[in-house]
Amino acid sequence: MEMLDEDQASTSRKSFVTATFKATRIINGHSIENVGAGVLDFRISHRFGPVNQGISDFFGLDGATTRLGFDYGITDWLMVGLGRSSYQKEVDGFFKAKVLRQTESNSMPISLSVVGASGIQTTEAPVVPPGTEYHFTNRLAYTWQVLVARKFSNRFSMQFMPTIVHYNLVPTAAESNNVLAMGVGGRLKLSHRLSLTGEYYYTLENNKLNGSHNALAFGMDIETGGHVFQLFFTNSVGMSERTFIGQTTGDWGKSDVHFGFNISRVFTIVKPKEMEGTRNKIW
Repeated sequence: MEMLDEDQASTSRKSFVTATFKATRIINGHSIENVGAGVLDFRISHRFGPVNQGISDFFGLDGATTRLGFDYGITDWLMVGLGRSSYQKEVDGFFKAKVLRQTESNSMPISLSVVGASGIQTTEAPVVPPGTEYHFTNRLAYTWQVLVARKFSNRFSMQFMPTIVHYNLVPTAAESNNVLAMGVGGRLKLSHRLSLTGEYYYTLENNKLNGSHNALAFGMDIETGGHVFQLFFTNSVGMSERTFIGQTTGDWGKSDVHFGFNISRVFTIVKPKEMEGTRNKIW
C-alpha cells in the first residue's frame, strides 16, 4: 500500500513543459527561458552594417556593433544579467522572473515571465545651449515586459511580449517619453539541433519616436553541445530593449537590414546537488 501511495503521489506531481525556446533570447528580445540556478551564460552579440551599402562596404561586413553580456541564474525562477554594447556605448542590466509555467497536462496552458531592464548611455554629453545642464538621469531608460508563451507541440512555440519603454529624455518635446509596443515571436523546430525563429515588435503610432520603425528579425538557431549559435537578419542595430524596440531606424523596404549573430556559452558555477562529485563542469 505504501508503494502504491508513492506511485500515485509521483504521477500527481506537475510535469512542466521544457525547451519552449532553445535560448534565453528569441533573437533580439527575451524568450520565456531562463538559465538554471548557478549557471552563467556568456553571450556575444554581433550586428554587421546595413547590407544596402553594397560592395564598397562588403554588404555591411566592414562595420559592426557588439554586445558582451553575462546572464546568471540565481534560482530556477530568477535570472539577472549585465551587458555592455558598443552601440551608444550602453551599459544595461535586467532581471527576468518566472511567474507561471506551462504543464504537460495543460492544467496550466501557458508560461509567463516578467522582465525589468534599465540602460545607461555613456556617450559624451551632447552640446547644449549655454546655461543648460545635461543631467545624468537624461542617459537612463527603463523597460518593463510581460512574456506570455505556449509550446503547442514539440516543433512549434509562440510568445507575446507587451512592452513599455520609458526614456527620461527624448529628442523633442512633441515626442512621448513612453513607447508602447506589442511583440510576437515564434520558433519552428526543423531537426534536433536546428530551428527557425522570428520576432516582430509593433509600436503604437502615437508613441513612436521620430524616424523609428517597427523591429523585425528572423533567423536560425543552431545548437552544438554547450553552444547555441543564432544567425539572423534584422533591421535593428541596437541590442538592448531601449534601442531595438524604440530606436530602430532600419527599413526593410529599403534593404536597410543587418546580418548578425548571437553566441551563447553556459558554465556551471554552482553545481546542483545531483551533480556533486562529478568532474564535468559544463552542462
